[in-house]
Amino acid sequence: MNEWMNNPAMQNMDPIKMELIRTAAAQTQGKSGKALAPIMMALITNANKKGIQFTPDEFSLVLSVLKEGKSKEEQDQIENMVRMVSTYMKK
Repeated sequence: MNEWMNNPAMQNMDPIKMELIRTAAAQTQGKSGKALAPIMMALITNANKKGIQFTPDEFSLVLSVLKEGKSKEEQDQIENMVRMVSTYMKK
């Protein structure tokens, strides 16, 4: 589950963002795709409260973390949840 920490994209990431991602990763362990929506919403909400915005590349990396070790069905559920969250965040 922690291979993502060695991703070159993580090398220059803000430490506060890294901590938020670590927290989300820990909370997703053992969770199904459907249970990830509240975790993703909490990640975004916590980041916004701290004045933090994830870049598209950083957000993609977060999604990779969330999808790690999940079945194809669960990964599809995550993608659907991302679309839902994205729509919500644009309002």
